[in-house]
Amino acid sequence: MSGFEMTDDGGKASGAMLAIGELAVRIGVPTHVLRYWETRFPQLKPLQRSGRRRYYRAEDVALAERIHHLLHVQGFTVEGARKALSEPGAAPTARAPLTRETLDSAAPMRVATGIPVEALVALRQRLAAAIG
Repeated sequence: MSGFEMTDDGGKASGAMLAIGELAVRIGVPTHVLRYWETRFPQLKPLQRSGRRRYYRAEDVALAERIHHLLHVQGFTVEGARKALSEPGAAPTARAPLTRETLDSAAPMRVATGIPVEALVALRQRLAAAIG
């Protein structure tokens, strides 16, 4: 082995800086979105080289992935995501995958819309049966 780990990022070593286009592809957003996030999240500060080319370090990549998760997975607003990132101990939180056990244990709870979880589980089962 050569002492560094290869990744799926075009053969780059893990921890290598990513250009803005590479990061955009990695997290699935256009490059202009990353530039917008730089104006809204002061923590996101990529290195800028000649020609104003942006290069994201490993910590920038992790932060961009966290911002993406807050905005596009958890549904935060930009302001809400900023607050979540500025809180002490705002490390990325790993969400446990939904399993049959977690759904069964959540049966008496209601989701924010007031629809019982058991009704959603039954709907999911009907959809799964209809698909295949």
